[in-house]
Amino acid sequence: MIATVLPLQIFEAPKNWRTVDFISDLHLQEKETATFEVWQTYMQNTTADAVFILGDLFEVWVGDDAAEQHSFLQRCATVLKTCASQRQVCFMRGNRDFLVGTAFLNACHILDLQDPTVLHFASQKWLLSHGDAGCLGDTDYQAFRQMVRQAGWQDYFLAKSLTERESIARQLRDQSEMLKKDSGAVYADVADEWSIDLLHQAGATCLVHGHTHRPALHSLGQDSPMQRYVLSDWDAASAKPRVEVLRWHFEGQVERINLLS
Repeated sequence: MIATVLPLQIFEAPKNWRTVDFISDLHLQEKETATFEVWQTYMQNTTADAVFILGDLFEVWVGDDAAEQHSFLQRCATVLKTCASQRQVCFMRGNRDFLVGTAFLNACHILDLQDPTVLHFASQKWLLSHGDAGCLGDTDYQAFRQMVRQAGWQDYFLAKSLTERESIARQLRDQSEMLKKDSGAVYADVADEWSIDLLHQAGATCLVHGHTHRPALHSLGQDSPMQRYVLSDWDAASAKPRVEVLRWHFEGQVERINLLS
């Protein structure tokens, strides 16, 4: 199985940009204040010309109306809006926050990115994705993903009361955590064949994605210039905290910045 041919969104970076930051998988939630505070500080102080958020900024998102009811989500919106007043902030939906709507993004002055998107910067093309669509080995998840990304399913879900949607989200999250605990399963990684096929479609040589929580740099073939950068997840409160930003410089160098060092 290879990647489906997709209409690719093209993002042309302004010529004056010199650095671009990529983050993903922060899973922001009210009970995890440490990660929120690191993120807030980063968004206030980054020197990058743009911040690309490649999915799962939030642990769960059950509809834009939730942001009107919960003070924590309002604080997140304030951080986004403040940062967006100083630099370009772009958002791509992940598997946890695929229901983030245009109303919320527009209110925060955030650019809505399709998955995947081609970023043209520093005379190079990088392909950006959350990455979950490429985990081809997880067939159960791919079936679930296909279902919940349908407009009909989303309309049906969003028509429910906020209380009911939040209850359903908690049940799904509890089931997922129980499955991880009971099975000890090693979840599917992004497939190389999917990555290579999409890169060919995009005319790009580098894929940047999150989702898997396995930060690394992969070469896609011995004689190929194609590479796959995997972003770090964020967890500032764990015994082994991990909070990283991937920064791409105009001159070509790429660095991982540990915000806790």
